[in-house]
Amino acid sequence: MEKLRIDKWLWAARFYKTRSLAADEIGKGRVRINDQEAKPAREVKTGDTVTLRQGPVIRTLVVRGISSQRGAAPVAQQLYEETEESLRLKAEAAEQRRLGNDPASSQEHGRPTKRDRRTMDKAWNNRWSASIDP
Repeated sequence: MEKLRIDKWLWAARFYKTRSLAADEIGKGRVRINDQEAKPAREVKTGDTVTLRQGPVIRTLVVRGISSQRGAAPVAQQLYEETEESLRLKAEAAEQRRLGNDPASSQEHGRPTKRDRRTMDKAWNNRWSASIDP
């Protein structure tokens, strides 16, 4: 086997749980082959460069093998090689997530109490909108 559909290869290499999820991501334009936008039926061969976006991380891979069967994770990892730049960007993104603050920590008290609610209603004069009354 020399060539394989990109959606099937991404599924076999364990980037997506199902082929339909892989096809959806390809359809959204999140997968490129050799710097060209891919379609699910586009064939990939050994030596091709695949760029895919998973969340905020953009991964660049070089295809090292072709398999139409989904196997164990160590076998799937032999189907591709991630570039040095991609590994560096992935590590930086992980560090940013680790150092980033939790959105929930910006809330001081959480949900307003009944007393807080009444205070807010008095401050807004029971208006339904924040716009200025005519």
